[in-house]
Amino acid sequence: MSRRGAPVPSVGDDEFGAEESDRAESRRLARRDAELDELATRAAGGHKASLDKLLQHVRPLVVRYCRARIGSGTTGMATPDDVTQDVLLALFHALERWRPGETRVMAFVYGIAGNKVVDAYRAAGRNRSVATEVLPDAADSGAGPETIAVLGTQIAELRQLLEQLPEHHREVLVLRIALGLSAEETARIVDSTAGAVRVTQHRALNKLRELAAKRSG
Repeated sequence: MSRRGAPVPSVGDDEFGAEESDRAESRRLARRDAELDELATRAAGGHKASLDKLLQHVRPLVVRYCRARIGSGTTGMATPDDVTQDVLLALFHALERWRPGETRVMAFVYGIAGNKVVDAYRAAGRNRSVATEVLPDAADSGAGPETIAVLGTQIAELRQLLEQLPEHHREVLVLRIALGLSAEETARIVDSTAGAVRVTQHRALNKLRELAAKRSG
């Protein structure tokens, strides 16, 4: 029994709290997006300080995205930081084509990032060399060829499974799980709603489990 006057929690209270949290998150993201859109608008008009500030803000977000898609190593000769630099350079040249009334600038940025990641994988398919800065002067005590081969096989299998998902499903999984973005943030990037993002994530994970089970079987 609760003390007199103390509120009694209920399912309705929990639902109300979740809805209020979603609304607060939506307001926060709306303010952030408005600020970034304003920076991008000024940058597209030639304001250098705004461009510098915009790139400074989006760079860590792009790095996280590229690392989630590529990993912490290299793809061919490109590292996630290399791909990030390509994204930022492409953003600089493409800002004049961005239309503020049609899409948020962060959705525009992630669209460029997705294309650059695909380009990196295509380039890796053509380049079989292994990058190294210096010749080793001692034996490598790290993982041996067998371990590397096993890990490489597992990663390759996961990529093959992901490739069987629709592009929209793959993008949602990367943004939600790999980057840890909220449903609201992801929705703004993929031009959807938070509810639709959650549904897509649920369906994508279920499909991924089914594909993995079939492969194991």
